Amino acid sequence: MLNERQNAELLIIDDLGDISLQDLSIRFSDISVMTLRRDLAQLEQDGFILRTRGGAVSLKKLTVEAPSLSGEENEYAMRAHENMAAKKVIAEKALAFVKKGIPMYFDAGSTIMSLARILPDEQYNIITSGVNVAQEVVSHKKTTVMMPGGTVNKNTLSISGPDCISFIEKINIEVAFMSASAFSLDSGFMVSNMYEAQLKNRVIQKAKKSIILMDSTKIGKSFMFTLSGLEDIDILITDGNVPNELYSVAKELGVQIL
Repeated sequence: MLNERQNAELLIIDDLGDISLQDLSIRFSDISVMTLRRDLAQLEQDGFILRTRGGAVSLKKLTVEAPSLSGEENEYAMRAHENMAAKKVIAEKALAFVKKGIPMYFDAGSTIMSLARILPDEQYNIITSGVNVAQEVVSHKKTTVMMPGGTVNKNTLSISGPDCISFIEKINIEVAFMSASAFSLDSGFMVSNMYEAQLKNRVIQKAKKSIILMDSTKIGKSFMFTLSGLEDIDILITDGNVPNELYSVAKELGVQIL
């Protein structure tokens, strides 16, 4: 439940659509910047806003402006606050597989972003196609961040395309933390963008260990393009509520479900 100050901050953000932390601190001059940052984090956790570098944007505004679904995934910001508790659980499980000193790939997506947010400032080597992921971890002093070139999908904040795949061909990946928009036993892991499916598939092929982070609400859904089958990955990290049939098939394939 929001307190009186946080409600007042939310009213301003919803009214303006977006605001910088500097402007917010001017409006609440008696509140420290650190407290305002914590308030924004709470508002984001509760699904009211999306934090940006240096400020925040109202999810009400993004929801109104977001295009309807027509093959593409919905606006990233609309998905970012969905199933937040599940994404946090998934991210905390995945953190155990993050290792120092090895090349790791971080996919785009709101679940991967949840992992990026809890990364400590360590000597990590991260390659990412997620614009938001790069923005989150680049402030870490000890962490090295690399991004491929390509076209940015405004709906997913992901870079993809031929140049992106060409970049992947030139690098080594020890562990890949991947995302998917849907999964079924018949079609595997799916997304709705062909270029992103191609990129994800190539990353999984290159990586020595592939880990998909996906909340259980995506199981049983379907999108147009398959990025990989269950047999192509090593670990599926989810929040529970996994059908028994999926557990059985995964065990047969040697895929671990956490």
